[in-house]
Amino acid sequence: MIPRCNSVFNGLASRRFVSASRPLYKAGTWGPDGTKFDTQLVHACVDPDERTGAILTPLYQSTTFVQESVEKYLAKGYSYSRTNNPTVKVLEDKVASIENGFGSVVTGTGMAATTIVMSTFLKAGDHCVITDSSYGGTNRLCRVQFEKYGIDYSFVDFRDPEVVRAAMIPGRTKLVFSETPTNPTLRLVDLEKIQAIAEEFGAVHCCDTTFATPLMVRPQDWGVDLTMQSLTKFYDGHNLGTGGAVVAKNAELFDQIKLTQNMHGNIMAPQVAFTILQTMKTMHLRVKRQSETATAVAKWLSKHPKVTNVVYPGTTHPQKALADKYHNGVHGGMLWFELNGGAPAGIELMNRIERPWSLCENLGAVESIITACAVMTHANMEVADRLKVGITDGFIRVSCGIEDQDDLIRALERALEHC
Repeated sequence: MIPRCNSVFNGLASRRFVSASRPLYKAGTWGPDGTKFDTQLVHACVDPDERTGAILTPLYQSTTFVQESVEKYLAKGYSYSRTNNPTVKVLEDKVASIENGFGSVVTGTGMAATTIVMSTFLKAGDHCVITDSSYGGTNRLCRVQFEKYGIDYSFVDFRDPEVVRAAMIPGRTKLVFSETPTNPTLRLVDLEKIQAIAEEFGAVHCCDTTFATPLMVRPQDWGVDLTMQSLTKFYDGHNLGTGGAVVAKNAELFDQIKLTQNMHGNIMAPQVAFTILQTMKTMHLRVKRQSETATAVAKWLSKHPKVTNVVYPGTTHPQKALADKYHNGVHGGMLWFELNGGAPAGIELMNRIERPWSLCENLGAVESIITACAVMTHANMEVADRLKVGITDGFIRVSCGIEDQDDLIRALERALEHC
């Protein structure tokens, strides 16, 4: 289904779309007319302003919208920005188009998007099968927030589809939540096989592809029901703001997530939507450059005598065949490694790292970021759960930016001298 990209929202939880047959996106074209993906990132769903000709989508900083009459309520598509805002609506349409979905909702953060999925498709007594290598915030949301509502979770290894199948409970498993590549261990998922299992048991399958970006993999090309993105990462790409998105593959799923969003008031501010509409235009340039840099850094680290393990989907990865199947020849800016000296050596490295590296949270930005996951992004996980999936105290997550790769390698080399 291909969304009709316009600024008019028809009703509270439904939109009008034009359907058309469309080949799966592989390694070249996007859209029914053969327009390529890079072009769509710039132009999809964005038209010059009808009144002024402005090339950028206007920023509608308005809480409410005046109605011409009671009889014509919502005739222009908008009444209150908690439900819909014209600027935000363009971003929602654009994300849906780029992800090859029917429609999307955008939110204030990636975790807010995850919360919409959990809230929409799970209730007391239901069961969810979820990757045991998920983002730490997702893991905590399940354990701390939703388990107290009588919802059960099975955290399992999604690298083996049969492990997922064995965890499914007929009649109770309502949601399957995958992540590819996983944060931070970069485990991959065979989306076709997991989707088939979800359908066999009548469950909804949501895949978080924040690390991948639609440049690498679009789950709905492979039949997946819902795509989740933290727009904070590669969509924004500049450490400017936070955002999330849930993309539905059909009208029924879209209506469900849209209603939950509206009830929760789980929205994105128009200013942030305006910013991401601009930054996502360069996603293909950034991610391709980040992938080239990550490849160079991974190869250099793999030869360093103090490095014991390097994992990157484009070079050294135990699921390299799966990466080649799904990633369209681009493997992203994320990698991880460990050192001979374990946790003390890893901490020493990160404490000594110099610019252009930045020791901080976040990823996918133009700045190269190095993160101590055990004490930063995944500190909220139970220690046993964290160690089970390989996030040791010395685990080092790397998000390559767009700086010169030689400068980045030299800075790593200087820091490693002290480890």
